Amino acid sequence: MRGVRFMTLLGVEFRKIKRSRLLLLFFAASVILWIPSVLNAELNFTMQAEGISPENSFFIQGFMGMAWFMYPAGMVVGTVLISQTERTNRGMLKMLSLPVGRAWLCLAKFVVLVVLSAAQVLMMTGMYYISAAAAGRLQGYSFLLPPLFVAGEAGLLFCASLPMLAVFWMLSVAVRTPIFSVGLGLASIVPSVFAINTKVWFAYPMCYPFFVITAEYGKLAENLDTAQVDLVPWIPVAVVITGVCLLVACLCFGQGERRE
Repeated sequence: MRGVRFMTLLGVEFRKIKRSRLLLLFFAASVILWIPSVLNAELNFTMQAEGISPENSFFIQGFMGMAWFMYPAGMVVGTVLISQTERTNRGMLKMLSLPVGRAWLCLAKFVVLVVLSAAQVLMMTGMYYISAAAAGRLQGYSFLLPPLFVAGEAGLLFCASLPMLAVFWMLSVAVRTPIFSVGLGLASIVPSVFAINTKVWFAYPMCYPFFVITAEYGKLAENLDTAQVDLVPWIPVAVVITGVCLLVACLCFGQGERRE
C-alpha cells in the first residue's frame, strides 16, 4: 500500500515538474558547455605532450567542465525550484494534510531530483556527440569515441554525484529562503578544485563528480599522474553522508510551515 502511495506521489511530483522550464534550462546549459569545445577544437592537437589523443582530450576537457561547475550548478537551481513548488499559496500545508508521512513526501521530491540529474547528464552526453561531430567537420579529424566508453563515463559521473545531490537537497529543505539556499549551494561548488587535491577529498561530496572525471583524465593521459579513486573509504563515507543528509531533510521537511 505504501509503495502504491509513493508511486502516486512520484507521479504528482513529475507532473509539477512538467510545468517548470528545468529541462529547457538543462538543454541551454548543455549547449553552452560544448560550444567553446567546438570553437577551440584545434587546441586538442597540442595536448599530446600529456600523452593523450585529440579525441580523448576533447571528451575529457568537456566532461571536466561539466563535472566541476555546469552540472552541479544546474542541480543547485533544480533542487531549489523543486523545494519551492509548495511554498506558494500555502501549498506545503495542503501537501502535509494528505494521509502520507512527511518523510515520504520529502523522498518523492528527492527521487524527482535524481531523475532530473540523470536527464541533465544524458543531455550533456548527447551534446558531446553533436559537438564532436561538428568539431570533426571543422578540423577534418574524428573526435568521436565509442558509445560504450562514453556511457560508462557518464554513468560514473551520475553515480558519483548522488551524495552531492543529497547535500543540495538537505540545504534546500533546511534553508527556506531561496536566495540563501542557491548561494550556499553555488558557494559549495567552488572549493571542489582544492578538495580533490587533499587526502580527505572523500569527506567533501561536492567534489565527487569532478574527482572521478579527473581520475579518468589520468588514465587517458599517459604522461599525467592524477590521484585515483580508492573505493575505501570513499564508498562507506559517501553512503553515510547521503543517509545523514536525507535523514536531516526528512526531519526538516515541512517543519517551518507547521509552525506558522
